[in-house]
Amino acid sequence: MLSKIEPLKKEARSIRKHKGLILNWFTAKKQFSSGIVEGLNNKIKLTMRKSYGFKSYKTIEIALYHSLGNLPEPPVTHRFCG
Repeated sequence: MLSKIEPLKKEARSIRKHKGLILNWFTAKKQFSSGIVEGLNNKIKLTMRKSYGFKSYKTIEIALYHSLGNLPEPPVTHRFCG
């Protein structure tokens, strides 16, 4: 923080802000794979892409609950000719 270079100060603030999370990574000693988190993020993004066009955030939230919780989908209220 004593540096007169502003980008270095910004990085120092960022490291201080996330110090606990950075130290947790070293404490865990790589016991957890980031693959689980990446897979979850991928599934969330896919569900949000599928729900494109929904008007409200609440509808997208319900779609995420159904997708991530593997919940049954509600019955369709419309009949389609087929």
